[in-house]
Amino acid sequence: MTDLTARLKTLLGDSAVERTLNGLPRAVPTSTDCVAAVLGTAHEEGWRVRVEGSGSWLCGDAPCDLILSTRGLDRITAMSGEDLVGTAEAGVELQALRRRLADRRLWLAVDPPGRPERTIGSVVVTGTSGPLRAGLGPVKDHLLGCTIVTGDGRIVRPGGKVVKNVAGYDLTKLMAGGFGAFGVVTDLHLRLRAMPERDATCIAKGARDALTYAARELIENGLDVQAIELFSPSLAGESDWVLAVRAVGSQDGIASEFGRLDVAPNVHWVELGREKAAALWVVTERAFAGQHTCVRLGVFPDGVDETIDLVLDRLGDGLISASMAAGGLRWSGDTTAERLREVRRTLAAREIPMTVERAAWSMLERVGHFGAYREGVATVVTRLRSAFDPKGRLQVALDGCDDA
Repeated sequence: MTDLTARLKTLLGDSAVERTLNGLPRAVPTSTDCVAAVLGTAHEEGWRVRVEGSGSWLCGDAPCDLILSTRGLDRITAMSGEDLVGTAEAGVELQALRRRLADRRLWLAVDPPGRPERTIGSVVVTGTSGPLRAGLGPVKDHLLGCTIVTGDGRIVRPGGKVVKNVAGYDLTKLMAGGFGAFGVVTDLHLRLRAMPERDATCIAKGARDALTYAARELIENGLDVQAIELFSPSLAGESDWVLAVRAVGSQDGIASEFGRLDVAPNVHWVELGREKAAALWVVTERAFAGQHTCVRLGVFPDGVDETIDLVLDRLGDGLISASMAAGGLRWSGDTTAERLREVRRTLAAREIPMTVERAAWSMLERVGHFGAYREGVATVVTRLRSAFDPKGRLQVALDGCDDA
């Protein structure tokens, strides 16, 4: 370990190498070239590498010989209000990026779960979309390009172009939700929006069945809003389930859409003040970071009710957030690998994918972020990992041993 630390200091300088409490060296490179130097050396020397951002989302317990932190990649290098494009390094914290954009009346329309110090790189590589996904798209829709360092130290700048030597896959899109299995993202080119004139939220409280029925009525009647999200009582901090409708845009446009909420019978709507609305979304984002395990399910909107019942029955009480407009469900709480494997098999029969967003390594190595792939997909993923991390230096458990 002493030799490894010495090599890192030679590559990066003394100030860019830290010693963790458990004795592992942590490399904190400050440029893409430095990341490439670390990974290239790790590839040759056989070092296992765990990549981390601010350490606020993924559990930092994957076995490794060294930690590669993106904290040193913390610059916002470009921001264009005219083109609505921004470039930020992967280690920039989301809260810092939001502040800089707000100063220019710009907005990155992503609202992932987790604490505000999550890095933008973490948000992209884990693909953790929030409620705004319903109206403004998932994380990959806000990603125009990126710079990637492969597991063997090559620098790839696809810029949104298809990389021909990996079966025609768009590497930029592949990185969104790849959990870092195909390389380390060092900077990102982001699609921005003008800051909306108004951001408003209405909520209704009550029994889950009544709220989901109301949500379906609103959707069928064409309600044009950016989020229609269902929160469990434990997540919203209420005694009942909460249905939240969020709209961003002009004053008149939002007033028109909120005026249509009464189409849903037997539901009482309350528009929240600006501070209370902001608090609701912040609380429901941050709560997920406090749980040991977090999974997301790719369920269609019309299957949300049935899937919530299944999750509560098999995994038990936990924090639940479900998009009634776009589909998708997030559950977070305490469970076991055996229960997750059972739920994943049940969901697979219904063609509902389950992604483990965060969990202890002891669970991930058994269950995997993605679990068993469908026929034909495993071959493609294996080929991609072989192309970008030939010797498997990056410690990422995509598939686990779900079928064992």
